Formats: sequence, C-alpha cells, structure tokens
Amino acid sequence: MERLDRSPLPAPLAALEPLAANLRWSWHAPTRAVFERLDADLWARTRGDAWRLLQEVPAGRLEAAAVDATYVASVEAAAADLRAYLAAPNTWYHDRYGAHPLRIAYLSAEFGVIAGLRIYSGGLGVLAGDHLKSASDLGVPLTAIGIYYREGYFTQHIDGGGQQQDVYEPVDPRLLPLREVGGASGPLRITIPVAGHDVVARVWRAAVGRVPLYLLDTNLEQNRSEDRRITDRLYGGDDKHRIRQELVLGIGAVRLLDAIGESHAVLHLNEGHAAFAALERACQLLTQVPPTVSRSHTAFADALAKTSRSIVFTTHTPVEAGHDYFTPALVEEALGPYLWSVGIPLVDVLAAGRRDAKDERERFCMTILAMRGSSRRNGVSQLHGKVSREMWAELWPELAEKDVPIGAITNGVHLPTWVAAPTAALYERYVGEKWAETFDPFHWRGIDDIPDEPLWQARMAQRRRLIEVVRGRLLASRGRTRPFAGESLDENALTLVFARRFATYKRATLLLSQTDRLLRLLNGERPVQVVFAGKAHPRDEFGKALLREIALFAERAENAGRFVFLEDYDVELAHALVQGADIWLNVPVRPREASGTSGMKAAANGALNVSIADGWWAEAWTEHNRQHDPVGWTVHTDETHANDSERDRADAETLFGVLETEVVPLFAERTDNGLPSAWLRRVRSCLRQLPPFFNTHRMVQQYVDEAYMAAAASVPTSAVAGGLGS
Repeated sequence: MERLDRSPLPAPLAALEPLAANLRWSWHAPTRAVFERLDADLWARTRGDAWRLLQEVPAGRLEAAAVDATYVASVEAAAADLRAYLAAPNTWYHDRYGAHPLRIAYLSAEFGVIAGLRIYSGGLGVLAGDHLKSASDLGVPLTAIGIYYREGYFTQHIDGGGQQQDVYEPVDPRLLPLREVGGASGPLRITIPVAGHDVVARVWRAAVGRVPLYLLDTNLEQNRSEDRRITDRLYGGDDKHRIRQELVLGIGAVRLLDAIGESHAVLHLNEGHAAFAALERACQLLTQVPPTVSRSHTAFADALAKTSRSIVFTTHTPVEAGHDYFTPALVEEALGPYLWSVGIPLVDVLAAGRRDAKDERERFCMTILAMRGSSRRNGVSQLHGKVSREMWAELWPELAEKDVPIGAITNGVHLPTWVAAPTAALYERYVGEKWAETFDPFHWRGIDDIPDEPLWQARMAQRRRLIEVVRGRLLASRGRTRPFAGESLDENALTLVFARRFATYKRATLLLSQTDRLLRLLNGERPVQVVFAGKAHPRDEFGKALLREIALFAERAENAGRFVFLEDYDVELAHALVQGADIWLNVPVRPREASGTSGMKAAANGALNVSIADGWWAEAWTEHNRQHDPVGWTVHTDETHANDSERDRADAETLFGVLETEVVPLFAERTDNGLPSAWLRRVRSCLRQLPPFFNTHRMVQQYVDEAYMAAAASVPTSAVAGGLGS
C-alpha cells in the first residue's frame, strides 16, 4: 500500500506510512498525536484522517519534520508501539484460551471504522466497527468481511426548502488505506453465482489493528455493466439490486474464506443481510455427499441444520420494515440456476426463509433464513432479546415463548474510540492507566473522588469543542444556513443533542410537538440550546418529511440561534456530539429501539441521557442505576393509549415535564463556588456505573465465551468434509 502519485516519504519518516495504513490510529491517541503534530491545520481540514493527511501533506512540511529529531523520535516510538501491539501474545484471548484453533468470520453489510471509509450508514455499521476494534485489542482471532461500496452511503445536503438531497460521490479505493489482495497467480478473484451467470469480485483489505477487514468489489471490467454496479451504493437501488448485493456478501464471504484458508471459521452474521452465507455452507456440504448416497426430500434442511452449528446470528431490529423480504419470483431469478446446478430444489430454500414453509405466496425473509441457518441467535439488549422471542416465536411452534432460542448480548461501544481526551485523562487518574480494559465496578469507584472543578472543566472543554464543530459545519453548509448561524450558541448553556437516523419510530419531531414550551426553553433566563443531526434513508419519505420539519424549524428567528440542524451526520461529527452534549435525547416508540449505542457513547463522556426506557436504556435504568444516585432521566411512557397520536401527546407532555422541572433547574443550580455540584454528582454516577458494562470489550468477550466457543465446540474443524452422516 503506497501513497498515490507522491514521492516516497523522507527516510526518517518512512514509518508514517505503515502507521497510517493500519486503522489503529483511529482509536490510539498517541498515534493520532503524531499525525496532528505533523501538520495541525491539515489535520483539522482532513477531520483527523491520518491516511488522507499523509496523501496531502506538503513536501516542505515533510522535509522540515524529517530533520526534527524530536518529531522523528516520536514517529519511531509510535511505530515500535504498533509493532509491539501487533505481535503481543499476552492478550485477553491468549490468556483465556491459549492456542485454541478458533477462527471467527464476522460478516456485515456495513462497517463504520473511520469517517473516510464511507461504507456505513448508522448504528449497525458503527457497532460493527467497534466490534472489530475490541476484537483487535483483545486478541480475538477474527476476520471481517463486507462490501466495498464505491459510492458508499450518501452525502447529505439540505436545500433551501429543508429537503434532504442525497449526493453520491465515487471514491477510488486506492485513495483509501486499502490494498488489493493477491492470490497464487495474481490478484485474488472470488466468483459468485448471480441470476444464472458468474459475477467476479476483487478483494480489498484494510488493517483494523490485528483484525483484517476484507471488502468485496464487483466493479471489474470483465463483469457485465449491471454487475459492476452491484457494489455501487450502500442500501441503494431496488429489491433486485439488494438481493444481488446480499448474494455477493453471503456467498462471496464463504468463498473468500475458502480462498484464504479459513473455511473452518465460525460465521457471525451481523444482521440478516449476510444470511446467504448459511445457504452457501449448506450447499457446499451437499455437494460433498458421494453420488452413491441418495438424498431425501429433507436433504437441504438436514444440511442447513448441520452447518448451522457453526453459525452465530445477531438480529438488530424489532421493526418489521427493517428486515429484508423478497418475492419468490425474485429469489428464483437470483438463485434458481445456482440451486439447480447443485441439485437443491428451490422450494426447499424458499421454505427455509418463510414462517409457513407451505405458503407459496409468502415472501422469502433473510432474517428467517439466518434464524434457521444458525444455532446461536441473539438480540442486542435484554429487552430486544425478549421482543425478538415474541416476534419470531412462530418459527418454533413447539416451544413456549420464553423458551424460544434467541438470547441477548447487549451492545457496547469501543471506549478508546469515543471518549474525549479530557474525560480520558480523568479516567486515567481516577480509574487507572488501563481504564479502557477495566470492567470490574470495584475499580471504577475512584470516579467518586473526582473533585467538582476538574470534572466541570472537562465538561466545559468538550462543550466548547462541540460548539466549534457546530459553527464550522454550519458555515460550511450550502444553500440554507444563515451566514451567522451558530453564533448565538453559548459555551455555558445546557446543550441537548438529538442525533440518529430519522426513522419514524425514533420520533425526531416529538420535541417540536409543543412549540411554545420549546421556545420558552430556548429563550428562557436559564439558557438551553439544542443540536440536531441525522439522515433519513433515501427511500424513506416519511423520515425525510420529519427531517424537513426539523431543518425548517432551525431557521426560525424565534429560536434566537439556539436550535440548529447539522447536515451530513457521520462518524467524525458523532465524536463531537457525544463528547460535548450535556443531555443525550432519545424518544423512540417503545419497544422499537433495539439498542441505541449513541447514548452509551454520550454517557461514557459524562452526558446524561434523557430517554424512553427502551433498548439499552431500559437495561441501564433498571440494572445499572442506583435510584438514590441516578445516571440520567427516564421518560416514562404508557403503552396502553388508544392510538399513536394520543401516545405521542402523552410522551411529549412527560418529556417537557422532565426537562422543565428537573433537568434545566438542576443544571442551573450553582453552589457558592459557582459550580453545578448537584449536576456533577449525577455525572459522576453516570461515569461510574455505565462505561464499565456498556462497552464492546465486555460485549466481544461475551460473544467469545457464550457464542463463538460453543459454536466451535459443536463442530470439528473438518465438519464440512465430514458429510451429512458424520
């Protein structure tokens, strides 16, 4: 992997290239500091992207840095640290499992590792990125596989009428920290059967610490034009386009694993998009049955049941619209010739993806295929696990609902990625140098010893940084925002943030449903300001309508500039928002929020959540919260209302009551030294109780102990070769 169209780096700085090529810099503060020191202004303009900075840094700056002995020493130290990190045998996994031959393949339609690699849309992808980072830190032997979307997810612009404009911008993968993977006789190529012909994919590789991330890309001249477009956009196109992407992801991933010698890996399907991997595993097993062995009419079901033992499936949504369904005709068009070639009746495969296997009119569901093609299934919070058992209970009609085999492994966030430097410094002092690896609540008791003054200074520094980012984004936005928008934001004001996908169930406009009360908060003597950000799915017209309402409200003069909407919500903006918010607002319709990891990120930075008791917050509030020492506020909701409008009115009433009578007065209350001591007590409670559990180190350890090892133990590494009779 080399910098394109650039001369080689000066010899003393040669180590900068491997440092930038390994995405560990995205969460390793000392390495980030090395790149920022190289060119602070360019670091800011590239939004903290080490690889991009290295492509754009002026030659003169490199020459000057190359003769700066102190800087060269810092580069060499960072490079040595990376080498030691990659080679270190004393990881959590090694200490726990030694030389166990486990391999895990983590399959996901999106990965949010860095902002510049735009192959993510929201929480699912960012969670996947955090999963890889923790797997790397823990030494878990994991390989990740996804798709390289040349146009990625869209860039969002808001026009003068408040409408979301979806802009797609192709990015050459050679301009990113990716390298093309080679095979025995040249570049590696993976062949995937699609609609009666073969589609060929090249493979790109990114290094996420110790974890390799492979990305399949069909944009090759040897493919048909429509096949070159399969991997063009994340969540773009119609159902025909979608099923072809999922064939590339699922079948392509299994064949890639075969090509790199990891055919025995346990598969972890991160959402149903990758379910065709289970189909490919079963088909491989069937094709290895000797011709002399007759196949019964249940052969495919038997093969799927056997290969399911080594497959783990995580479902991420309790919302029906979040699951992929395809018509039988579309499945036949996409898969029919392939199934015929391996001797599997289409009807058997369709049955595996239906609630009622005999209903020929029922659409084929990728989530159901994943459920039937796996042996260990989980939701992403305790409440979501319960909802998932209710939602999919009919797949196991012989079982009581409580016995439906869908468990729960609660999501987390990668703390080193998301915690701001001021808060990290407090953790280091009061929890210990290894705070990011310390999850015993006993060791987090030191948080109670943080004095008000340094805790408040950390909160102030992070809020100031947020306001700087907000102003910069507003000034850079095109065609809508007033020239001085954001100037009225106050670094001392209580700052509420709502940032997430604009799915209708998340109720982004609930805060706008009582405009008079909102305006009184914005214009009151005790200053309050609100920051909104988020994207609506390109095909979600209802979500776009909600977004437009927010964007237009942000332009109203009555707001006094204290209500803003930021376009193009991405990983980089998310850092500033979760680190600088005082209140993280989440008001979904319960129980439609599976998890909600953004609230975990905010909590780890000292923000207090004001949330409906849904997803992770239902769990945090009941199991990780001392009622005499609360970690935030819960907006209690009544689920028995006659209709949605009545429910929303009641929830808005409760929300404003919490804000007006509890949140705003507590933040405004000051002691004789001018500090909000009562507020800071609640911040300390949040920092002490939530990060030790709601993190991906704990989450990944739980996947290893409860899912991956069990899957590996149930099937020997020679399972595929063992045939149906073994």
